[in-house]
Amino acid sequence: MPNTYFILFELIIYIQFALCLVHAWKHGTGNVLKLLAGGAFGVLLELATIRQLNAYEYGRFLIMVLDVPLCIGLAWGAIIYAVSEFSDASSLPYWARPILDGLLALNIDLALDAVAIRLGFWDWGRGLHFEYFGVPFANFWAWFWVVFSFSIGYRLLAYRTDWMSTWISPFLALVVGLVGVVSTNSLITVVIPYDFYMLSVGLVLVSALVLVLNLRPRFNLRPVASLAFWVPFLSHAYLLIAGLVSGVIFNPPVLLLVSLVMFALALYLHWPAVRHLLSRNKIS
Repeated sequence: MPNTYFILFELIIYIQFALCLVHAWKHGTGNVLKLLAGGAFGVLLELATIRQLNAYEYGRFLIMVLDVPLCIGLAWGAIIYAVSEFSDASSLPYWARPILDGLLALNIDLALDAVAIRLGFWDWGRGLHFEYFGVPFANFWAWFWVVFSFSIGYRLLAYRTDWMSTWISPFLALVVGLVGVVSTNSLITVVIPYDFYMLSVGLVLVSALVLVLNLRPRFNLRPVASLAFWVPFLSHAYLLIAGLVSGVIFNPPVLLLVSLVMFALALYLHWPAVRHLLSRNKIS
């Protein structure tokens, strides 16, 4: 039986997915299919990665799909849906939005993974002092490419206004996403020598960040769905609180600093949503 931290983590992910589903339901079949495709993609990419790399294993959650927790797959779907809602309300060119999507996902993972392994959610089998506080650097490479691959696959046809955008884009995102995951997994583990992992990951992520910043994006150019705020907020808030209550976030203490910085960055990016919530509370 999973412990309380597992159950709450699972529950929060289902809440995140439900928020996305409500929004998708209100905005048409294409959005619903995109979200469902993202959830299916999340489960399939985890199953494929575990079998391809045999690099980590999950703890026992309430609902499992073979050796992958269902909530993890749905978390991928919710994250991809939320970050794309945010990036679509920015001034970035259409082609650059998948890059921002990948970087926004990393904002969550930089605070998530090191705390999650200390709570036992999953195990990389390398101890808690390996590379990034027990998390392989290649994991951040994977997070970026997972979200980027699905996002760019979806956007290949999503700009259209016909049936292809509605019905083909989610399927195309699933296919391109899975090909991207398997390909980039192979690249980082087979082609790139281990001694160059950190350099390769850093080069990709820094280049992506520099490219986005060079485009001088403006955000929230139109009202953004509240879920774009709640998905990262719930993730950051839960990991921060669970880390503090359990004490694992002090092992080492710099994890607390990382969590706070990533949380602050998320609040900054979603400040219009935060300000709206604060103004509503003042009125009430």
